[in-house]
Amino acid sequence: MNEPRRSLACLLSALLLFSGAAQAHPGHAGGLGPGFAHPFSGLDHLLTIIVVGIWAAQLGGRARWVVPLGFVSMMTLGAALALGGILPPALDAGITLSLLVLGLLVAFARRMPSAVATALAAAFALFHGAAHGIELPYLADPRWYSLGFIIATLCLHGLGVALGAFAQRHLPIATRMAGAATAGAGVALLMT
Repeated sequence: MNEPRRSLACLLSALLLFSGAAQAHPGHAGGLGPGFAHPFSGLDHLLTIIVVGIWAAQLGGRARWVVPLGFVSMMTLGAALALGGILPPALDAGITLSLLVLGLLVAFARRMPSAVATALAAAFALFHGAAHGIELPYLADPRWYSLGFIIATLCLHGLGVALGAFAQRHLPIATRMAGAATAGAGVALLMT
């Protein structure tokens, strides 16, 4: 199965699997389903997650999976810290800066060792994870909600990697344009 189909299959499978599970615990304001939906609810999270996948595809090799996994790992830690009341300073600025920096890295096809790229993506993920943690709905089960946004993030990273790989082979300028658009969204958020 090629990468775009694999990513789409992952996304559709997750949606089907979790649609019923989201309602399996009546009385909870949120769980797996709302957690899965959360990364789709804000353009800042959605763009960042996808552009990390696109950048990983640009970097190639091990970076295709190491960079997204580094992002998800640190995002999970950021959410756990936020649930414990520990937030990174300048949370909104960190999220906005992630759009700008990651978008520019993709727009200029900036290459770097996968360890450095992973550390950079992971640093930004801490801010996104903290935002997920503090946006946990009241009465939601934090474990199921967190699992939902982790799975959604992995699927969106996979989609980004697939889109990046496809665009590099068939329309390389599209990858750079996606990066520029993401950076532009970061600038727009800075202005607001």
